[in-house]
Order: sequence, then structure tokens, then C-alpha cells
Amino acid sequence: MSERQTLSFLSKTLQRAGLQPKTKYGQNFLIDLNLLDILVQGADLGPTDVVLEIGTGMGSLTKTLATRAGHVITVEVDRDLQAIAARELASFSNVKLLCCDALRNKNHLRVEVLDAVREAMARIPSAKFKLAANLPYNVATPIISNLLNEKPLVERMVVTIQKELGERIIAPASCKDYSALSIWMQSQCDCEILRILPPSAFWPRPKVDSAILRIIPNEAKRARIVDLEFFHTRLRAMFLHRRKFLRSQLVSALQEELTKEQVDQVLAEQQLVANLRAEQLSIEQMIGLLEACRKKIPQKPA
Repeated sequence: MSERQTLSFLSKTLQRAGLQPKTKYGQNFLIDLNLLDILVQGADLGPTDVVLEIGTGMGSLTKTLATRAGHVITVEVDRDLQAIAARELASFSNVKLLCCDALRNKNHLRVEVLDAVREAMARIPSAKFKLAANLPYNVATPIISNLLNEKPLVERMVVTIQKELGERIIAPASCKDYSALSIWMQSQCDCEILRILPPSAFWPRPKVDSAILRIIPNEAKRARIVDLEFFHTRLRAMFLHRRKFLRSQLVSALQEELTKEQVDQVLAEQQLVANLRAEQLSIEQMIGLLEACRKKIPQKPA
């Protein structure tokens, strides 16, 4: 099917249903089939894989995933699109279609979504959990970042997202794009942009470029972080006010846990000067700094 025919199929199907793409749900359909293949190939799917797709749309990507994976859990928040997708996917016995918001809140995925993944994995020996999706822009960041804090741990993620977000995720220290998200993702994963996508690859055309991003959690990297929840919450606090100096950021982030004197001790032990900024620290330095802070916090009696 050509790009023109794909666009024709999407527009005519919506027109027949009396529907239009909804901006509030970030509905931009990937219509370049060559780029769709790159996304699927990057996911490296096989019969033992349970794939989560966020943003079913009309089920085009879902069908391709279902022919390669053991099971697909696909989530669509728009009930109108979900009804269309349900008809398109009716013949696939290894697809479960959920109609809900994939997020419970900004820090967690919806329980029903993860339960569906676990149930599918329980039926497949040695199952692996993967995310493959043309992610709606408005949920891309919380989906990607929160999956690293959920169980089962995702084995890899291959997603289309805003190019700007992809650049933030892979950004090196001391550049404008380097952020808490950069450190959170790179401290645990191998992250790579596979392809930049122009607006013409989608319908309707977004106003920005997009990217196909591959994220593979790395066990050795994750092992460096003793307490993921502590690291995640304090890391985000360290970047709330980017222009503050490191000492001020630490004092603010740990104000209920460490005194200023203890913060000074940690900085001295880590050989970090107080007038650095968080964005100047390498990933290894940030891991070491926050772990040293965690160790200084008095343990509450059991």
C-alpha cells in the first residue's frame, strides 16, 4: 500500500464514521510505511514477546505487531477510534484492546494496563515485555520514564516521539537539552535515535519533526542505582530551578532529610564545588552524589 493509499484509507475511514483526528488526544497517524517498518524492526519482535502499544489509532501498527509478537496489548483512549480498531482487529486472537487512558497519573501507568501485560506474559514461557508505539506527544514523557519504575521491567522500547524530546533524552551533560529526564533515562538505558521523521510522515501533519527512539534497559547501569524511587524523586527536584547552584539545589531537594552542614559534607566527600549547577554533573557524578546523600539520611526505626 502506497503512502497516498494509506492516507486515503485513514481519511475515508474517519469520514465514513463522521470523525476527524482529535488534537486533544495527540492524534497524528504515521502514514509512511517505510518508517513504520523501521519502528517494527527496531522492536526486534518474536513469538515470546508481549508488546504494549499506546495509541491504537485504527489498528494499522497493531496488525503488524500481532503478526510478529506472541501477544499485543493495545490501548486507545478515544472510544470512537477504539470502535473502529475493534473491527479492524477482530480476526487477531493474540490482541487485547483496552479503551482507557494508559496513565493512572503522571507517575504511574494504569493498573489495568500492566495487569493485562502480566496476564499475557504468564501464558508465554520466557516471555519478554516490550513497548512499540507511535506515542501521542502529550503522554510520551510519562509513558517512557514511568515504565522504568514498573514491574515487569520493559525489555526494550521503540517509539515515535517529538524530535525535541528524543534529543533531550540522549543529551550530554552541560548542554541546554540536558535535564533530569536525560539522566534518568541514560543512567539506566542505552538510548538511540534511529530516524528523524518529517511532519509529512504523519496525518494530520504535526508542526514539529519527530523521531523513532530505541531505548534498551541495561542491567549493569541500573545496578549502580541502589534506590530507584529515591533517585528519581530527588533527581527531578535537582532540576526544578536550573539556575540555582548545586548546594542550593541539594539543600532544597533534601530540606526535610539533611541539614546544610550534612549537604556540605556530602559535596566535600564527592569533591564537588558548591557553585556548580546540576546540569554540569555527569551521570556518574549525579548517581554518586544522590547515593551519598541517601546514605547520610538517618534511617527510620522499623
